[in-house]
Amino acid sequence: MMNIKNFIGAVTITVSLLSTVKAQNITWTKDGNSYLQNSGGEIVKVTLPKGDRTTIVSRELLYPANGSTPIRVRSFQLSDDGSKALIFTNSKKVWRYDTRGDYWVIDLKTNQLTQLGKGKPASSLMFAKFSPDATKVAYVSGHNIYVEDLQTNNIKPLTTDGTDRLINGTFDWAYEEEFDCRDGFRWSPDGKSIAYWQIDARKIRNFLMINNTDSIYSFNVPVEYPKVGQDPSGCKIGVVDVAAAQTKWLAVPGSQIQNYIPRMDWVPNTNNIILQQLNREQNVSTVYLANANDLTLKEIYKETDKAWIDAIESFEWINNNKEFVLKTDRDGWSHLYRVNIDNKKATLITNGNYDVIDVNLIDEATNTVYFSASPTNATQKYLYKTKLDGKGKLEMVTPSVLPGTHNYNISPNAAFAMHSYQSSTVRPVSEWMNFKTNNPLTMQGSITSQVGAQQQSKNKVEFFKVTTEDGVELDGWMKKPDNFDQTKKYPVVFYVYGEPASATALDVYSAGMNRLYAGDMAKDGYIYISMDNRGAPVPKGKAWRKGIYKNIGILNIRDQAMAAKKLLATNAFMDKDRVAVWGWSGGGSSTLNLLFQYPDIYKTGISIAPVANQLTYDNIYQERYMGTPFPTTDAYVAGSPVTHAKNLKGNLLLVHGTGDDNVHYQNAEMLINELVKYRKTFQLMSYPNRTHSISEGEGTSEHLALTFTKFLKENCPPGAK
Repeated sequence: MMNIKNFIGAVTITVSLLSTVKAQNITWTKDGNSYLQNSGGEIVKVTLPKGDRTTIVSRELLYPANGSTPIRVRSFQLSDDGSKALIFTNSKKVWRYDTRGDYWVIDLKTNQLTQLGKGKPASSLMFAKFSPDATKVAYVSGHNIYVEDLQTNNIKPLTTDGTDRLINGTFDWAYEEEFDCRDGFRWSPDGKSIAYWQIDARKIRNFLMINNTDSIYSFNVPVEYPKVGQDPSGCKIGVVDVAAAQTKWLAVPGSQIQNYIPRMDWVPNTNNIILQQLNREQNVSTVYLANANDLTLKEIYKETDKAWIDAIESFEWINNNKEFVLKTDRDGWSHLYRVNIDNKKATLITNGNYDVIDVNLIDEATNTVYFSASPTNATQKYLYKTKLDGKGKLEMVTPSVLPGTHNYNISPNAAFAMHSYQSSTVRPVSEWMNFKTNNPLTMQGSITSQVGAQQQSKNKVEFFKVTTEDGVELDGWMKKPDNFDQTKKYPVVFYVYGEPASATALDVYSAGMNRLYAGDMAKDGYIYISMDNRGAPVPKGKAWRKGIYKNIGILNIRDQAMAAKKLLATNAFMDKDRVAVWGWSGGGSSTLNLLFQYPDIYKTGISIAPVANQLTYDNIYQERYMGTPFPTTDAYVAGSPVTHAKNLKGNLLLVHGTGDDNVHYQNAEMLINELVKYRKTFQLMSYPNRTHSISEGEGTSEHLALTFTKFLKENCPPGAK
C-alpha cells in the first residue's frame, strides 16, 4: 500500500529496514573483479582495486544512422558473452516507474547499432532481454511477448491474445503496486522457451477518476483497480516454445482467481520452473516445482501463518541448484533456511532472537552467507555473516565504531564491496572496500575520512525508547529546538506512518527532517518526533510486526497515542496545548485516526492522501493485513477514519490529489461527507489531477509546503513559552 518510496521527493524519507534495497545498484562482471556503469552517456567497465576504466560502448556508437544526437542510455545490459549491448532509452512511466521505452542493440564486434521493435509504437517496448546465446531478444509490447532475431530482425509474436486487460509478460496495477511485479517473463536456460505470467483483469472494474482541467468538457480517467472484497485478477503461468510460438499452461493447483503467483523463475541449468503461490488471504504460501517438458508439478515447500506471509524476495540457489535459500519468520524471527527441492527438507542457517533483514551474498566457496541484521538496535543496520551449513556462529562484519545504517553491495567472488553508511548525524557516504580484508581501497576515499570531514550538527537528533501504559516499548527520535531551554514549553509535532509498509524512526540522515516545512522547524521552535508502533517493518521479531493483523487503525493508533501521552506527561518542556501530528498515505490515515480517536492528545492534524475508508483500498494490500472481509467487514469499519470522524475536536487540514490512482480521491469525499454530517469544520486542499505523490505540475511541491507550513504555524504556533 501507498509505498512511500513513490513520493520521497516531497517528504521525510522513510524506509523499511526489512526491505531488500542494497547499497547501490551495481552491475558486476561475472568474475567479480569489475563493474559496469553508465558514465556520461557511455558504458564503462571499472576494474578494481585500482579503478582502471575501459570504455565498452563509446558515445560514438550511440548515434543512429543519420542521427545528430546519440541515444540517451537509461539503462543497459550486456550479453553473457560480452559481444552485444542492449540499450534502454526514451522511457515512459507505467504507473510508478518508467518501464516502457525503446531498445537498441549494439553489436560490439561490428559496431552496428540497430533499433528493436521497428513498426511498434514509440516507447512501447518493455523488459527486453537477450536469449542465453545472444542471437535473439524477447520483449513485451502491447501486452504481448515478441522475440526478435538479431541477424534477420524478423519479429515473431509469441502471444497474440494480449489486450488492455489480458496481460502477457507484465502485470496489472495491483500486482505491480503490492507484489513489486513488473518484468513478467523469463528465458529458459537453454533459450528454447520462455515462461511468463498471464494476468486476466477482464473482470476487474474500472475506478473512474475525473479530469476537469485539461478540457472545457470533463472526461473520465479509468483505472483498472480491484477493491477490497472484489475478486483479484486471474493469474497463470505459460511456457511458450520460441520456435513454434505455442504456449502450454502449468496446471497450478487451486483457483486462478483466488490465488496469487507473486514469484516465478527457472531453476538454473535445468528445464524446471519454480514458483510461489499465495492464497487470497496470503497466509498460506506454497512453493511448486514444475517440469516444463511434461508440465508435472510437485509441492516442495509449504508454510502457513495466523497473520500473513510475504512474497519471497528471490530464489537464491546453492548445492548445484538442488537447494534454494529462503527467508521466513516461521519460527518467530526472520531467518534463513536452505530448502532441498528433492527431499523438501528445510535446514535452518541462522539462529537466535534476531531478524535477518536481507541477504547480501551467498559465498558457497567459503561456506558463508553475508546478511544485514541489527540484533540490539532495531533502528540501525549492520553486516553479519555465518556458515551456510547452519553450523556457524553469528559474526559481525561491520566495524562497530560507526553506529547507524550500513548497506553493502558485494562482488560475486566476495573480493570487493561498495559499502554505504549514514546515520542521523552523518550524510550518506560510501567507500570501495577490499572485502577480504574488510578495509577501504584507499584511506582518502574511506568512510572514516569522509565522516571526519563533515560538519556535525550542534542540535543532533536524540533517539529514545518509551514504554506505554500497555507495556509496549516504542523506538523514536526527537529533534529539539535550537537554543533549547528545558524550563520553557515548546509545541510538539509528531510525524507518523504507522502501517506495515514502512518505518519512520530509523537511524538515517533524514531523521528529524521535514521536507514539507518551508523553513527550519528547530530554528522556529518546534519539537519534532517520530516513533514506530507495532506493525512497523523493523527487526523486532514476528510478534511485533504481525501484531497489527486485523488491527490497522486500532492497535497502531493506540500505540502511537499512548506513547505520545507518556512523553507529554514525563517531559515538562512539551506543551500539551500545542500538539500536532501529520502523515502521508498510510500516515495520513494514522493522522486522521489519532486526531479523531484521541482528540484530547492531538490538537492539530495534517493528513495527506489518506485512506479514509479501508474498504476503498486495493484487495492485495488491505486483505493481506486485515484478512478478507468475509464474512464480516467489522475490522475494516472499526479501523477506518470515517467511522470516527464525528469525534473531531481539533484543527484538520486534509490534502489530496484528485488524480490519485493509488489512494483515490473518493476517500477525501467520503470523509468530507462525514465531517459535514456532524458539522465539523476543517480545511481542504485538493490538487487537480495530481497523483499520490502530489508532485506533478509547476509549483505543486512548493505550494504544498507553503500550505503545510502556514496551517501548522497558525494552528500550532511555534516557539517557546
